[in-house]
Amino acid sequence: MFAHSECAYAKINLALHVRSRRDDGYHELESLVAFLDSGDTLSIDNAEEDSLTVDGDFAELVGNADDNLVLRALRWARENNNGSMPPYAIKLSKHLPVAAGLGGGSADAAALLRILSRQGQFFSLYDTDQFDHLATLGADVPACVISRPLIMRGIGEQIEEVADESLANISAVLVNPGVPVPTGPVFKAWDGVDRGALPGGSALDIAIIGRNDLQSPAIALCPIIGDVLAMLDNSSPVVARMSGSGATCFALYDDPEKAGAVADAIGDKQPGWWVQAGSLLR
Repeated sequence: MFAHSECAYAKINLALHVRSRRDDGYHELESLVAFLDSGDTLSIDNAEEDSLTVDGDFAELVGNADDNLVLRALRWARENNNGSMPPYAIKLSKHLPVAAGLGGGSADAAALLRILSRQGQFFSLYDTDQFDHLATLGADVPACVISRPLIMRGIGEQIEEVADESLANISAVLVNPGVPVPTGPVFKAWDGVDRGALPGGSALDIAIIGRNDLQSPAIALCPIIGDVLAMLDNSSPVVARMSGSGATCFALYDDPEKAGAVADAIGDKQPGWWVQAGSLLR
């Protein structure tokens, strides 16, 4: 039994506008982000030395333990805490698909950092001045630390929390067709056209009016994403779109029973796909 556990919530890019490519290879982004109320589970306990074990549905797809973002986050936190942290045994239960546009590795790292922060091991975690440093672990890590509706800018280090309650009663269905889509090739396939900033309005307005500039290049590389979107569009959602660089797609509903029914129907029709329904966190 591990002493401390935390959910690594699935990140959903409700809208993702790619503005430009930077000289360092990263892209300037504007994204409205929300989080599902489920995801991976990360647990830690004191130990004689640092270790990481992984189980769960997608454990076999997680990379080399020494390179895992969770252990990198632990080393980073220890370096930024003057090396005073004890060793930890870490267990990651991997329920989210890998290379899926859900921020899985970043969410796992953020869950670890939240645990350490609660234990008084890393007191500056929620200091916005820290976000530039957090982004060196991964562009999505600052957003995943907060795990509430927000707008990301820059490469993810510029965070603005969403104040309105328009997403408060919204349910979501996530669908992944079981095909990993690496982020790099999708960004490389983006046509480089700046189609403009996020629209104004409530968070729900932005989700509906906004777009995902990586959706078309991802479909070109992985056509089954188009099949997923067609199935979600046929369920009459508030909005359906691809999340991040894919291949996971989402649909939003204002009725949790309808979201559950859609998830069940897709799961029955496509038993090889990963399907998850839930509520958006506030």
